[in-house]
Amino acid sequence: VQLQASGGGLVQAGDSLNLSCRASGGRFTDFHMGWYRQAPGKEREYVGAIYWNGKKQYYAESVKGRFTISRDNDKNTLYLRMDSLKPEDTAVYYCAADMNLYPVFDGRATYWGQGTLVTVSS
Repeated sequence: VQLQASGGGLVQAGDSLNLSCRASGGRFTDFHMGWYRQAPGKEREYVGAIYWNGKKQYYAESVKGRFTISRDNDKNTLYLRMDSLKPEDTAVYYCAADMNLYPVFDGRATYWGQGTLVTVSS
């Protein structure tokens, strides 16, 4: 499956931003999905994950209450709604997919998108 992330940009602290990740080349409902991010000079960080049917979401503590993961299985698209953005949210955001849930949690997902840059100014 191929993943194409989009929606990044430059925003101010406190703003909101929506990211999308369009999947193609596979059956979207076969995959649990996740978001990761990598800030300059830092290791890749787990942001959150969503079950294949969208009925369960999981979040890193650093984004819980501010970010919302959702998916539209009819559109083969994963979303990340980011509210109350902070400068420390600045990173390249990646979407990931795997048929098993735990690889999405621990960064060993099989499929990855190319990333979209989010920059939050103070």
